[in-house]
Amino acid sequence: MTKGTDAEVAEADRIAGRRDELVSRVTAHAGTIARELALLQGGDYGRAAFRTDAGTWTLKYEAGDVEYLRFEASGRETYVVSTKRPPEPDALATAMADYDAFVEAFNRHVASLDGVLDGVSTDFPEVASTDAVVAERDRVVERVRAVGDAMAGELSRYDGTDYGTFSTTVAGTRWELKRDGNRASYLRVGGEGGTYLLSQYEPPSAPDLRTYVDDVPAFVEAFNEHVGALDADLSRISLRGERE
Repeated sequence: MTKGTDAEVAEADRIAGRRDELVSRVTAHAGTIARELALLQGGDYGRAAFRTDAGTWTLKYEAGDVEYLRFEASGRETYVVSTKRPPEPDALATAMADYDAFVEAFNRHVASLDGVLDGVSTDFPEVASTDAVVAERDRVVERVRAVGDAMAGELSRYDGTDYGTFSTTVAGTRWELKRDGNRASYLRVGGEGGTYLLSQYEPPSAPDLRTYVDDVPAFVEAFNEHVGALDADLSRISLRGERE
């Protein structure tokens, strides 16, 4: 009897080779199912589960390829196809005994959807035009823009700088005008994360404009009071040597 280090070690090459061959063939076959699922589900990424009498098969696909194919039965999970490592041979054998049932379950799923869209009407209602709303919004925003640019120009003349802000509170809400030269960079209501009545990027929504446009006159009045206070401060300055 051979003992110890002289004992013969069984070679696993044939078993591993057969396993890898099976996994390769299943990967190619399940890849066809993955592509059909992608067509059905309308995307390159997804997952679907199919029940058989023996257990549950879950196929997850990504970009048209199988990410994994898992068989669950009697509390045991076997990844028949996986991006990590191949399955154990005995677990693979158990799963493969049910693989045909998995394919049949998938085929029944496809068959159950055949004709499901037959008779669906495509006679949709006419879509209402937003032309009038957009035109009116743009007209109002243009008026707000004219006022904002006028304020920016006056502030630029007074401060002698290209950039700056003017902020005040109207009806309990913070309003802020930021200028870039003689043009209003933005007019924001509500502080950080608020509503932009004027912006370099996009116009406000019609509902937002409707909410705040009636307060624009009060914002302008607050600005005028600010300018008036500046004028009053300057009028009180007296220079020595000035003739009265």
